[in-house]
This record gives sequence, C-alpha cells and structure tokens, in this order.
Amino acid sequence: MFERPQSGERAILVHAGTQGAPHSNEREEFAELARSAGASVVGEVVSARRRPDPKYFIGSGKLEELKALVGETCAELVISSTPLSPSQERNLERALRCRVLDRAGLILDIFAQRAQSFEGKLQVELAQLRHLSTRLVRGWTHLERQKGGIGLRGPGETQLETDRRLLGGRVRTLTQRLDQVDKRRTLNRQNRVRAEIPTVALVGYTNAGKSTLFNALTEAGVYVQDQLFATLDPTVRRLDLPGGQPIVLADTVGFVRDLPHELVAAFRSTLKEAREADLIVHLIDASDTNRWQRVRQVNAVLKDLGADDVPQIRVYNKIDKLERQPRVTRNGRGEGRSVWLSATSGEGLGILVDAIESRLRPQSVQGFLTLGAGQGRQRAKLFELGAVRNESPTDEGGWILELDMAERDLRRFLKRENLAPDILDSSPDDLTARAVN
Repeated sequence: MFERPQSGERAILVHAGTQGAPHSNEREEFAELARSAGASVVGEVVSARRRPDPKYFIGSGKLEELKALVGETCAELVISSTPLSPSQERNLERALRCRVLDRAGLILDIFAQRAQSFEGKLQVELAQLRHLSTRLVRGWTHLERQKGGIGLRGPGETQLETDRRLLGGRVRTLTQRLDQVDKRRTLNRQNRVRAEIPTVALVGYTNAGKSTLFNALTEAGVYVQDQLFATLDPTVRRLDLPGGQPIVLADTVGFVRDLPHELVAAFRSTLKEAREADLIVHLIDASDTNRWQRVRQVNAVLKDLGADDVPQIRVYNKIDKLERQPRVTRNGRGEGRSVWLSATSGEGLGILVDAIESRLRPQSVQGFLTLGAGQGRQRAKLFELGAVRNESPTDEGGWILELDMAERDLRRFLKRENLAPDILDSSPDDLTARAVN
C-alpha cells in the first residue's frame, strides 16, 4: 500500500470544474491560497467535465497528464480546487504516488498555521478532526486484520475502530472546552449590553484590510501581512468616538469563497460577534475587480450566521491603489451608508468614524406590540427598559403595549426573545374593540 509522505511543499494545482473551466480569477485566488500555506507552485492543470469521475474526479486523460507533470516537476503535493471524496483522494494518491489535498484541507492547514490564541487553536483542531473523521477509512489497513492464536489475539477492536473512538473522544473534549469559551464570550457581551456600550464588528473577504483598519482605528498592533488569512484570532478593543461615546470594535476572521463547513461550525462562537453586533462594518477591497462577487459571498455567510438584519456600513478600502479621494454616501436619514478610504495611508478614517457615530446615534421607534397572556416576562422586561408609554388589556388576558424605545434596544429585545423583527405595528389594530372597559 502507498505510504503518504509526511512533508512536501512543491505543489501542482488542479483546477477542476463541472460547469466549465474555472475562471482565471478563481484560479488565481486558489494559487494565492496555496502560496499562503507555504506551497511552491510548480505546475497547474485545468480540467472541465460535465460530471465528475467517481474514482478520480478528473478524467483518465487529465490523470495521465497530471502523472507526467508530477514526474517532470518532482512535485510532492497535488492540491485540488474542488472538494474530493475520501475515496477519490486515496485513489489519486495511489495513482500519482504523492500526497493529495483538496480545497478544504488546504484552508484547514492555513488556519492551523495562523492560529495563535488558545481559543483559535481549539477551533482549528476541532475543524481538522471533523474533516479527518471522514478520511479514516483504510488508513491503517496493515493493522486492521484481527488474528487468532496464542499471543496474536488483539484488544477486540480494529485499529480503525480505535482511531474512531479516540477521535470521537477528542472531538467531545474540544466541543466542551469551546462551549466554556462561548459562555465567557456571551457573558462579556451581556456585560457590554448592560453597560450600554455598542459593539461594531469588522467583517469582510480575506485580505480586504480588516486588521490594517483595526490597527489604524485602535492602535491594537494586530499582525498585518499581504496574504490570505494573515490573522485568525479575533481581537476586541475599546474605541472612543469624537462625541465621547465608547464602543467596542471587534475584528473577526476573514471570509473566503466555499469556506469549509467544518470551519464555519468551529468558528461559530467567534463569529457571534458579528451576529450580536449593533453595527457591521463590511470592508471591501475597492481595487478588486471581483469585489461585487466577494460582497455577495460575505453577505451569504452573514445570512447563514443570522446576522443579515444587522445594520451595515460598506467601507471601500485601498483607494490609494485607484487614486481616488475619500468620500461618504448617505441614506435618506443622512446617516453614513458607504465610505471610501485607505486604511494604509489613513485617508478617510475620520469620515468612517463620523459615519459610525451617526449610525449608532439612538433612533427612536414608536409602535404597538401585542403580547399574549403567557408573555408576562417580556412585558416586565419592556417596563424595565422604560419603553412602555401606554398599556391596554385584551379579552384573551394579554396586553397591547404602546412602545417608544431606541431602535437598537428594540432589535436586541426582539432577537433575545425570538420575536419576529416586523412584529411591531405602526398603529393599534382595532385597539378599542379588543380593550376591556
């Protein structure tokens, strides 16, 4: 059986697609991912099939081409831009006599290199183990046969079963530790809410310049490098706005196209900073020709996290590469909607801070909320917040509450109580008929 090499950086990239050949921008991004992992790209193969081959994903002709290229370049690693099944990965390794990795495995490797904090290392290890659990089959074939006879009887389970049991135990341990970390983060967020300190989360496609902007605003000294996933560990810092209001600025992990599900699941507690934020600053590389595609991909991840209803300011970074001037566009209420700036040179930072301050300025919301007889706790909470201007009972034992409260407080309340965002009525729905005289 072929033994997988333990190391190797000379890599051949396989760009395979079932809807035609991958676009040149997608191929360049994948090559940049490989270089970010430390690979030396020595060759590339492009393949387009209507349907993937069940054994190798690529066809027999491309397989022979890939074999020849591996021999010519002395490549030690082949990386596929498309997900491979465990059997396809093993079959390619046997045919090519070198290690084979797919996109998910490559991104996991980058994350393993970049993670520095205790939480980040736990999250990456959990994602790696979940990914590895699907690739244990026939990994120990030389130990899998149980034998009988004196001195040859095993412990009663195969090596594969032992590996699965140990891996499952480690996954449970990591999950429990991350749950504890998540509880601490939740407690910190609750303390900030009680102190009425708004949270602003920086999100964006990887290498859009989030850490550079974060450093420029807070002087945090976060590691910055022109590469994908330069920083993974979330950083939270206090920032005082010009009007004196303190906010908490959170730098989150960067997004990328086809981010592995294992990573999204493992980093869910970290990404809650975006879901629970009062405002999201969505950073966009203005010099990227595919920026609108990147915007859609980031918004798709935010929707998956349940953060798509959080107010956003779009920040178009790197205007120094386009020789543009900083500027701001505003919505109908005069609030900053999008800002053009350069985090590297500092041009436009003041405009962004002013836009953040204008969006966080409390906006009053008035309306009517109907609560049932079993929702006394929600009613008491609204009175505690000082949001109730008037109250009328209903025939069913509930209440119709006339509310006047800050928009962000209302949004937090509705999210915390799992109530629909549009549950508030602009006028009482036949209030007089339902009220008890």
